[in-house]
Amino acid sequence: MFDKIERHHAGVPLVINTPGWVKGIGYDILVDMLKYISPTHVVKICISTESKNLPVGVFWLDEDDSTSTTIIEVNSARQDSFKRSVLVQKDARLMRDLRVMAYFRQCFPSQLNITTIKELANALAAQPPFEISVSSIKIKHLHCQVPKTEIFYSLNATIVGLAISSESGENLSPCIGLGIVRGIDTFRNILYLITPVPPDSLEKVDLLLQGFIQIPTCLLQVQGCVSPYMSANVLPSD
Repeated sequence: MFDKIERHHAGVPLVINTPGWVKGIGYDILVDMLKYISPTHVVKICISTESKNLPVGVFWLDEDDSTSTTIIEVNSARQDSFKRSVLVQKDARLMRDLRVMAYFRQCFPSQLNITTIKELANALAAQPPFEISVSSIKIKHLHCQVPKTEIFYSLNATIVGLAISSESGENLSPCIGLGIVRGIDTFRNILYLITPVPPDSLEKVDLLLQGFIQIPTCLLQVQGCVSPYMSANVLPSD
């Protein structure tokens, strides 16, 4: 897949915008991204409060590693009369949840009138899921080790990456989208998945990646909506 992209778009730069993570899990994810991407240029937007900036230099590499990455530092455009950066207060968790909800809103036609969190929660709960045979896929936990006896429990009611195994073990498996594990029938070994990924692309998926992305709690705690993800022995409706 990547070889085809390179042939058709040779010389076109890939620009990756990150949400500005500077601490916690977000910082760890940013470091891993930079290590795997190996960018030629990194643009850092700095503010006057040093503690809220990323570390200087190629902070994502070990001291012994060498790189030719060009780092460009840009000062924040929003400043007060004392040349201090003006911060726009945002709830980081809310921003992450909004991105996840916007992604799964794609499960439905754009003309469908879904304008509130409650409407989206009800629509997702009523959406017929895809059936995936557990024997036809591999499961990879990205940040922890899970005993085989606990794999089903760890997957239920989670968001997973939908990937296609790389032919070469040295390459990363391309992730083509995300899905919500709606439920698991342990007797039939069937996994029920909700995703906006088209069926023809979903047929190629043979690897589920479980990371840190969680179902927004606002989708699980809507008043008047009984969330199927929080119920025991969940099975899809006809």
